[in-house]
Amino acid sequence: MSATVSRPRSSAPPEQVAPARARFVERLFAPVDIASLVVFRIAFGGLMAVEAYRYLTSGWIRQYWIDPGFYFTFQGFDWVKPWAGDGMYLHFGALGVLALCLMAGFAYRVSSALFFAVFTYVFLLDKANYLNHFYLIALISFVMILVPAHRSFSVDARLRPKLRSSTVPAWALWLVRFQVGIAYFYAGVAKLNDDWLHGEPLRQWLLDAMDFPLIGGFFDARAAPYLFSYGGLILDLSAVPFLLWRRTRPYAFAALVCFHLMNTQLFSIGIFPYLMLGATTIFFAPDWPRRLLARLRRVEAPDRSERRLPGAPPARLRASQWALVAVLGAFITFNLVVPLRHLAYPGEVHWTEEGHRFAWHMKLRDKSAAPVLFVVQEPDGDVVEVHAGEFLSRRQAVKMSTRPDMILQAAHELARRGRAGGEGTVEVRARTFVSLNGRPPQPLVDPDVDLAAQHRDLGHSGWIVPLRD
Repeated sequence: MSATVSRPRSSAPPEQVAPARARFVERLFAPVDIASLVVFRIAFGGLMAVEAYRYLTSGWIRQYWIDPGFYFTFQGFDWVKPWAGDGMYLHFGALGVLALCLMAGFAYRVSSALFFAVFTYVFLLDKANYLNHFYLIALISFVMILVPAHRSFSVDARLRPKLRSSTVPAWALWLVRFQVGIAYFYAGVAKLNDDWLHGEPLRQWLLDAMDFPLIGGFFDARAAPYLFSYGGLILDLSAVPFLLWRRTRPYAFAALVCFHLMNTQLFSIGIFPYLMLGATTIFFAPDWPRRLLARLRRVEAPDRSERRLPGAPPARLRASQWALVAVLGAFITFNLVVPLRHLAYPGEVHWTEEGHRFAWHMKLRDKSAAPVLFVVQEPDGDVVEVHAGEFLSRRQAVKMSTRPDMILQAAHELARRGRAGGEGTVEVRARTFVSLNGRPPQPLVDPDVDLAAQHRDLGHSGWIVPLRD
C-alpha cells in the first residue's frame, strides 16, 4: 500500500525565494566599477591609432593592397575589394581617426561601430595577410560596440552629463574578459598536440635565436624546447583563472609580462604582445585604476571592487535587454564553437590548414616549401608551366605555398585568365613540396588532380596528400 507524501511548503516569504531568472538578471546587470573598462578603452584605441600610423608610414599599404593584381578572398566575401587609387591610404587614415575617437570616447557608439566595419573590411581583403591578432582586434572592436565604456572619462560624458556614470552592468566587464580569455584558453588547447609536446617547432626557433640577451646561451640545451613548450602550454591554460584569483594575480601577470616581452624579441608579431598586455589588465579588480591613482595621491580610495555596488538591477528584463542577452549568447557561442571546427576535418590541421584560421593556433608550426609550380594544360594540348611569382606578390606566393585552400584559389585564377584569353576549358595542376616542423619535404597536393575542376567550399579537400610521419 502506497502513501502520498506531500512536501511542506517553504515558510519563507515569496520575495525571499528568488527564482533562477531573477538571480540571473541580478548578476548580469549588477553594477560594477567602470574604471578598468575606461583604461581598456583608452589602451585599445591608442594601440589601434599607432597601428594605423605604422601602416600609413611603412609602405605596407601599397605592398599588400595596391600592387598585387589578385587577392585571396575569404569564402563568401569575394565582393570585398581594395579601394582604387589612394583609397586605401584614406581608409587607413579614417581608421586612425576612429581609433582616436574610440580612445577619447568621442561619439563613442558611432565611432566603435565604424571602427569595427572599417577594420573588418581590411581584415577580409586578403588571406595572405591573415594574423590571429587582427582577428582578435576585429572581435574586440565588435565587443566595444556593445560595451558602454564611454560613461566616464570621455568626451561624450563631458558633453552629456546625463550619460556620466561610475558603474557599468557586470555583463560589460565579463564580456571583455571572455573575449580576451578565449584567446588565452584556446591558444593553450591548441598546444595539446604531438609536435608541441615534443618540443617542435620551438627547438629550431630557439637554435636560431641563440643571440638572445642573457639566456640565449641556454637555448641549445636539450631541455630548452621542452621548458618553453610546456611553460607556454601551462601559462596559456592557467592565465585566466590565475588572473581572476586575487592571490595568484600578481604572479600570473608578472609571468605574462615576461612571456609577451620575450615574444617581441623572438618573433615578428607586431603589436600583439602589447595588445595582450594591455588587455590582460581587464582581469584585475574593476576599480584598480582608482586605487592606483589614490595610492599615487596618497589618499584612501573607497572599496569599489567587484562586489555589487549601490543601484538595484532590474527585476525583469525589458525587450531590449532580452535582445542584448540573445546577441551576447550568439556571440559567446560563436567564440566557443568556431575554434573547434578543425576537429570536423580528417588529418593534421597544421598540415591541411582546414579549420586552422580563427582557431587561435598561434606560432605552433614551422612550414617551409619550394615555390609552387602550376602546370596549365590548354585545350589544344599545349602545356605551360607557371611559377607563382609570375602573378602573385612575393608575400602572397610564400603564404600560398603551404596553404592548400590558397593554392586552389590561385589555380582557379589561372583557369579564369585562360578562359578570358579564349582558351576554352583549361586544366591546372600544382607541384609543391612542403616540410612541417622539420619533417622531410613531401607533396602537399595531389599533382595529378585538375584543381581548376575542384569546387571551393568548406568541405574536406580530398586532393590534399595526407601527412606522412
